[in-house]
Amino acid sequence: MTTLEVRSGVPFLDLRRVTDEVAADVLAGWEALLESGAFIGGEVVAAFERELAAFCGTSSAIGMANGTDALHLALRALGIGPGDSVIVPANTFVATVEAVVLAGATPRFADVDPDTLLLTADSIASVRVRSTKAVIPVHLYGQMPDMDSISEYAHAHGLLVIEDAAQAQGATFGKRRAGAHGVAGCFSFYPGKNLGAFGDAGAVVTSDPELADRLRSLRDHGRAMGTHHDHVVVGTNSRLDAVQAIVLSAKLRHLEEWNRARGDRMALYRDLLDPGRATPVAEQTGGRGVHHLAVVRVAGRERVRRQLDDHGISTGIHYPVACHLMQPYRRYAEGALPAAERAAEEVMSLPMYPHLMADDVRRVAETLNLVADRRDR
Repeated sequence: MTTLEVRSGVPFLDLRRVTDEVAADVLAGWEALLESGAFIGGEVVAAFERELAAFCGTSSAIGMANGTDALHLALRALGIGPGDSVIVPANTFVATVEAVVLAGATPRFADVDPDTLLLTADSIASVRVRSTKAVIPVHLYGQMPDMDSISEYAHAHGLLVIEDAAQAQGATFGKRRAGAHGVAGCFSFYPGKNLGAFGDAGAVVTSDPELADRLRSLRDHGRAMGTHHDHVVVGTNSRLDAVQAIVLSAKLRHLEEWNRARGDRMALYRDLLDPGRATPVAEQTGGRGVHHLAVVRVAGRERVRRQLDDHGISTGIHYPVACHLMQPYRRYAEGALPAAERAAEEVMSLPMYPHLMADDVRRVAETLNLVADRRDR
């Protein structure tokens, strides 16, 4: 094997230049906020909600404290709870499943397409039962599944579609963006997301005005709209604060540009990687992903990651354990899910962020082609 010279490192994620692009706007917004003292709610939050709804193509956006609350409260606002079941993919961040259980419902784990690692209408059909009230398609790694076929199946069988769009701000399927296909679209703005806050934040988007009002009440201790002391349902405290709303408004103006840059980096990875050694997750026909993560499948993942680390290249794993095999959720599993389980053993995430240099992409691909074994051995 050829020995490569160790140079300065390629980080998995570097948000410094993203932050630099918005720093002036954020600081100006924070200075005005200090003068106003309106740290919770207020016009700053309302402005971001309007901007996000317009971006997604929905009539409303409801800011939340984080993406997990967005999923949990969307389920509750739709009346999903004990006695109901919700279909989720087995390969997702645990919050997708966690939200179902927190709402009092039962998750039903579905396998995924072995190439895109996304839910399909067929995989949903294979696990639907009489108690199933909803399905949560996860827009994994920044791309959406075939939302036309999923929506058609869901409509035919009376299922609500709640999008987990935590990794897919700005992705599209057909002519609609992530969040605008289902009755609700749920976002996380964790700092590393394509649209990330400077802390935790989230949102639900919807074009159902009654659902939007229920969500606004649930996030604010169950208050009736326009009141302070009239609590009409058991809610929680999941309000988006103005400090983060200022950051998100500033970043939203750059999101399309940053997503295009991510697409360019992913295209270069696909051109340079030997697919027999590092196989990128397939692209979904009919959609445009936003490449939140650059995920490949490799044999001998831990050895490969160690060797990349030796050459200064940082990587991640999303996700090493399918949710139906996690201790708290095994009781909901009803058998093997081979595509999700195999992916959990093979997936590895390469450096990906808008300001990643093309030379660094080449370095990662060159090194990976050398250290990875052929997957068909």
